[in-house]
Amino acid sequence: MNLILFEAGELSWPEHSGGPAHVSLSRRDTRAAHLLKVLRKKEGDGFDAGVVDGKLGVGTIVETSAAAVRCSLELDTAPPPRTPVRLAAGFSRPIQLRRMFRDMASLGLSAIDLAGTELGEKSYRDTKLLDDGGARAALLEGAAQARDTRLPKLALYPSLAVWLAARPWDGDAAGRPMLVAADNVTPAGSFAGLEHGDRAVLAVGSERGWSGAERELLDRAGFRRLSMGSRALRTETACTAAVILLMEKLGCLQENCRE
Repeated sequence: MNLILFEAGELSWPEHSGGPAHVSLSRRDTRAAHLLKVLRKKEGDGFDAGVVDGKLGVGTIVETSAAAVRCSLELDTAPPPRTPVRLAAGFSRPIQLRRMFRDMASLGLSAIDLAGTELGEKSYRDTKLLDDGGARAALLEGAAQARDTRLPKLALYPSLAVWLAARPWDGDAAGRPMLVAADNVTPAGSFAGLEHGDRAVLAVGSERGWSGAERELLDRAGFRRLSMGSRALRTETACTAAVILLMEKLGCLQENCRE
């Protein structure tokens, strides 16, 4: 954990505004274990802290006991800018979904939509990851790794057709986004040929790729099907590679990138 993240509901605030927030962690909490055993922090030591969907700052260990670790938090720094990419990905194995959620949160994506695809394994849609807290845990892990507090918004769609009809990206921001679909089988171009833009919507299929009908749907919706090379990639690998390529086109790899 490069950043110890807390939920807003875990914090208590002084009666008079302006003071630090306080939080008490059980010694069994993974964050407490990380502070004491991995970072080897002790009473009086500081650490990087943040509140989910809020600000960053510095935490200080106020007191440790056999049962708990009590900390104070000074949170006064805005989180890093969002990466203006919305991702729609086909369902993959739960372990791969977890990795994808973690990595996309690390890259700062604004939203992740999971969509059923015609060639995707139908049983993967029954994963409990989205109901048992596993998805949120993976997103939190990715955000903490990247020193971020904000998580991508997560949504589910039964099929690519439903997602395309809903056009959830229309409410993301002003201006027309680049619409891109990763397709290494029958592409109409490559990511290298993309122009620079302000935001993007990316569609990545299951490991078996897109069906012919889905390619037609993407074409009619205005998506450009682009290649990342001739290799067959895991879904989470394709997502990461495509997002990085888009980040370059969106200017997000520049040192002075701002939201």
